Amino acid sequence: MVPELGPSLGRLSDPPAGPTDRGSLDIVLDDIRLDLVTGIFDRAGAARSFAATGDRHSAVASLGRVAWLDLWERAVAAAAQRLADSVNARLRAARAESRLPAGKLARVLLTAEDVRAIASRLGSGGATFVSALDALEQTVPAAAASGARGRMGQDDWQRALVATARRLESSWMALTIAVKREQERWKGEIERVRAWHRPRWPLWLITVAVLAIATYLGLILGGYLPVPAPLRGFAEFWWSRP
Repeated sequence: MVPELGPSLGRLSDPPAGPTDRGSLDIVLDDIRLDLVTGIFDRAGAARSFAATGDRHSAVASLGRVAWLDLWERAVAAAAQRLADSVNARLRAARAESRLPAGKLARVLLTAEDVRAIASRLGSGGATFVSALDALEQTVPAAAASGARGRMGQDDWQRALVATARRLESSWMALTIAVKREQERWKGEIERVRAWHRPRWPLWLITVAVLAIATYLGLILGGYLPVPAPLRGFAEFWWSRP
């Protein structure tokens, strides 16, 4: 009753990606991808177990819209969190190099709200997958029915399952492209933190002030300027030195 989904998942079952496929921040998503595939296989296995006992309703429900969508949303959330954790770690490392004040770093670190925004962008490529889930859901009542109606609806359900698996593959490919795009976006922020330099004008201001004070004292002690009352005691002490 339950078709083999592995071939339809395509590149989702590929070996781990090489360094050149990970993006500019070298973010690895292979474990998230394989967890996604494992979850699908686990649910397919459960569906076959139910089908073997004649429980068509539970078999169909095991691979229903809710199960697929839950796996996808968890994968998207995990990818967004992985990206945010990597960006924040690199921002902190860049701050250690440039000595950026902690208060300024706090304003650029990714927050929970940023992670949700990233997840929304990463998941935007799943529109066709969600459409396939909607189509799958329409085949459920007939496929889950008993008797001749269930057998007649089974073919449509199987075709919808295969289409859903294919759309999931394309959605994951879109997600990986979006992750690379996000890495490029945040790489610029990381480089700005690394290139930060403490403003030099306070140092120059202090230097000029010290030189002005030293010059003024030199002119007073050299007898070129009258001695102000507050400095008379210091001047006399200085002049009385052997």
